[in-house]
Amino acid sequence: MGIIWTIIIGFLAGVVAKFIMPGNNEPAGFILTTILGIIGAFVATFLGQALGWYGPNQGAGFIGAVVGAIVVLAIYGFVASRRTTTL
Repeated sequence: MGIIWTIIIGFLAGVVAKFIMPGNNEPAGFILTTILGIIGAFVATFLGQALGWYGPNQGAGFIGAVVGAIVVLAIYGFVASRRTTTL
């Protein structure tokens, strides 16, 4: 149940992160934004467990997932902007 909960929280976090951090280099599609939010939730869960903030079977909370999704969206925007400028 932990993975399903992380996916649901990641979905919501991706949507919130997109509203917090709009931009030209951000993913325009709803599905890609959702996937990046889910990745952000998994990153937040992994880092939280590695730093001892969460227990072995705990996932990131909503705020942690939003922060993770914003970080993933920022990295995506940086990589996407570098890709378009080098062409």
